[in-house]
Amino acid sequence: MKSIFKMIVALWFIFSMVGSMAAEPSLVLGVGLFQPDKEKNDATYRPLAAYLAKKLGRTVQLRTVDSWEGLAKSLASGETDLALMGPWGYVLANHQADAQVVSTILYDGKPEYFAIMVTHPNSGIKSPKDLKGRTFAFGDKGSTSGYLIPLHYFMTQGIEPESYFSKVLHTSHQAIETQVTQGALDAGADYNRNRNAMIERGLIKADQSSIIWQSAPLPNDAFAVSSVLAHDKDFVLHLQNALAGIGEALKSQPDLLPAHYTGFVSRDNSFYKPIRDAGMATGKLQVK
Repeated sequence: MKSIFKMIVALWFIFSMVGSMAAEPSLVLGVGLFQPDKEKNDATYRPLAAYLAKKLGRTVQLRTVDSWEGLAKSLASGETDLALMGPWGYVLANHQADAQVVSTILYDGKPEYFAIMVTHPNSGIKSPKDLKGRTFAFGDKGSTSGYLIPLHYFMTQGIEPESYFSKVLHTSHQAIETQVTQGALDAGADYNRNRNAMIERGLIKADQSSIIWQSAPLPNDAFAVSSVLAHDKDFVLHLQNALAGIGEALKSQPDLLPAHYTGFVSRDNSFYKPIRDAGMATGKLQVK
């Protein structure tokens, strides 16, 4: 009888948990294309979605969005409820639809990273001053390190890309690094984390890529919520606590985040002021 009673209690607990999760609407987690393709990106971030579902007691659906600009729009439009996104994409979503950052991702324990410009060592290019008349690639227009920050730098130097370079391209960070190492592209914009990761995975060789410029420290990728969820203070606190716990959870579940990512730290909108300032300075962000 005792065993039957225990079984009934266990089943009641399971059904009550399922019922409570079903009672709450599911959440859509939008993630930028951090990996070379969508399949690898989905596989990389499914553990994070599952972890959040468990901690939040709600179903979390993962959705990879293939451009930073597209991810910002999806959060702004309500297609996604949560998003792990680049800093510029976050600032756009905040500006357009009052999305709010709750945490910043840590890379090797740090909440900051750098935008860079790369070239092939044999290109003869030693600094951005040598880029006149050469081919140059930006990332998509929602990228912080691939577009906004290098564009802002060129503006401070009096450089108009369309007339300064022989050809301007917009492509993915991975494609920029690959084409530079192959000599198919003179130079391009990227970020240090991507270059390091591609070298570690053997996708490019370190001796075929040279950094000719590096930005000041930039705030790392933002974990943001839609404006609707941002007003639910209890949910935001619950989410921040769940994200803060990932650092400890990685010890037993190292696949929760890609290599070198070590957790999250709570941050608010003010942390992304340098990105917002660059957006205003370049005219890509308009005063409301």
